[in-house]
Amino acid sequence: MRRLALLLVALIACAAPAQAAGPLDELRRSFALGGKPVPPGVFRDFGDADLGDSLPAVVTIDLQAAIESNRYGDPIERRGDWVTQSRPAPSSLNGAEETGYRYVGATRSGLMIVIASYSGGGSGVFTTLHVLDANLAAGFDSDGKAYRRFNLTVLRSVVLGDRWDGAATIAGDTIRIATAKTAAAGVPKSIEAKRP
Repeated sequence: MRRLALLLVALIACAAPAQAAGPLDELRRSFALGGKPVPPGVFRDFGDADLGDSLPAVVTIDLQAAIESNRYGDPIERRGDWVTQSRPAPSSLNGAEETGYRYVGATRSGLMIVIASYSGGGSGVFTTLHVLDANLAAGFDSDGKAYRRFNLTVLRSVVLGDRWDGAATIAGDTIRIATAKTAAAGVPKSIEAKRP
């Protein structure tokens, strides 16, 4: 009788439809929402383009709104592991500024690790490692109708330097940073990815 009950439970479990992965799962798996990559320009707003400040003024972006916005509407390209976005900067040396990122992955606790680069159109390519969190939240649109926000928040940023060359790997909630050449001053060899 016991075997029959176990067999029945196993058959019911196999017949039940698999739970569809939600948007947080998709983001943690592929750093995309609805099949669309996170616009690299969000890292410009997270402080990568502001080399004079040590802390970003913008720390959370409604990712769904960002994907559908004109603000981040410049073409997005894939270059190997990198996702890049350029926009015209006519007064710069190269005529364009470019922001890009490489998604490293998610930690055991569900935080996302990204290496982002920013070039304002000159010879520098400034690289930063970001620890990000995401959550669903409620908001109102301009008509007062409730809608679901998808908040992407930067929890920590580690400046890796100009033209940094290296790799970041995840072990549980520890991020190991290996620099191929001489590291910028103050770049740690590892950090803990955690929520405050």
